[in-house]
Amino acid sequence: MQPKFVTGSLLRHLLVMTGTGALGLVAIFVGDLANIYFLSLLDERQALVAAVGYASTVLMLTIGIGIGLAIASTSLISPALGAGRNVRARRLTANAHLWTVAVSAFLALVVWLTIPQLLDLLGATGRTHELAVTYLSIAVPALPPLALGMTSSAVLRSVGDARRAMNVTLFGAIANVVLDPILIFGFDLGIVGAAWASVLARVTVMAVGLYGVVVVHKMMGRPKVQTFIADGWLLAAVALPAVATNLATPVANAYITAVMSTHGDAAVAAWTIIGRIMPVAFGVVFALSGVVGPIIGQNYGARDKARMHETLRLAVWVTGGFTVGAWLLLAVTAPFIVSQFRADGETADLIYLFCRWLSPLFFFLGILFVANASFNTLGRAHISTALNWGRATLGTVPFVLAGDHYAGAAGVLTGQMIGAIFFGTIAVFLGHRLIDYVGEGAATPAAANGRLDPAINRFLGIGAAQNPAKKAG
Repeated sequence: MQPKFVTGSLLRHLLVMTGTGALGLVAIFVGDLANIYFLSLLDERQALVAAVGYASTVLMLTIGIGIGLAIASTSLISPALGAGRNVRARRLTANAHLWTVAVSAFLALVVWLTIPQLLDLLGATGRTHELAVTYLSIAVPALPPLALGMTSSAVLRSVGDARRAMNVTLFGAIANVVLDPILIFGFDLGIVGAAWASVLARVTVMAVGLYGVVVVHKMMGRPKVQTFIADGWLLAAVALPAVATNLATPVANAYITAVMSTHGDAAVAAWTIIGRIMPVAFGVVFALSGVVGPIIGQNYGARDKARMHETLRLAVWVTGGFTVGAWLLLAVTAPFIVSQFRADGETADLIYLFCRWLSPLFFFLGILFVANASFNTLGRAHISTALNWGRATLGTVPFVLAGDHYAGAAGVLTGQMIGAIFFGTIAVFLGHRLIDYVGEGAATPAAANGRLDPAINRFLGIGAAQNPAKKAG
């Protein structure tokens, strides 16, 4: 299979892959937003929206595992394809899917058994707690199909099939949006209908993804016990730090939700709506972060340092352009958003605050995501872990506490956006330094250590880890 990203315009590759990826990604975020919108039309709208907010916080913790496994798949499969090792790529594809099933099923069981306790930790009480338990009891067992679909989508992006990678989430989102009103209103199931719509959407995601991998690209090799175990260690080497990286944001969101809960259901409802608006508005940036990995990975496999640098530089500029566009759109449509969700009082005030004043700060989150994709692909996933957890702790807790003390719920919302400024900036700097290192193709890490500052060496783990050039082969 000929690698697609080692020649041609990098900007075109970024925009084409991001555009198609964004369509599918935004579609699934629109599906999540539809859940909230339809539930906001019911009588218990504030309790229902807050309940889904609590439930989604728990679900995002579980989805972080699936994202980590998908990242591990891209990090191993795209360099293999770039180096022309197609048999290895097919073997990795099969074992990545098998490990995804095993890990996600175990996680779903653990979470399902502890749903009430998790909601207690988030501060859910009374009717809101009861509704959230109902939603999660149905939605959590559907984690394995979603995780499988995410891994399949990662494989499709690795081979450069942007359209089918988009279809994985696009078809799932269409199923969700179509089924939501039917089950919520047509069958009068309320929040139960919303949960079942999400379950059926996840099954759709799995089916479309596996069809593209197995039938269209024939990327699914024949699994064997020996390679299943051996590749499990390779996947774990990337997946564990990638999972730790991707859990940072849900953990930070859980902390913010718990702080918001002290200000009542109105504040939690606003935080829930904003949490659905943000990925829809900035879905292109989320999609871009998923595209950078395969492009850098293939050029890494082809040993082209200049194209790796250019990919990261262009990704930062594209992130800035999309952020400005999303900010202008949110600022103009803020009154429409508030009216559509029938928000009033503090809920409306917080939505206006985010749309008009805080949304530009998403740029720094975006470049952090982009840089993290390069770290994961280049075998330094622990850098992503350190940066994400730094933002989730040092970049979140002090600012949220200060904001809560001085400005209540509005201060909490503002504080959680500020910490990304430093961590996004330093991530891009470290990304370029890492590309300089791996691009030299040194036989051993020690041979390249002198090219970096000692402090950077220690932070990147150079000298203690295997040269990623060997892993790519």
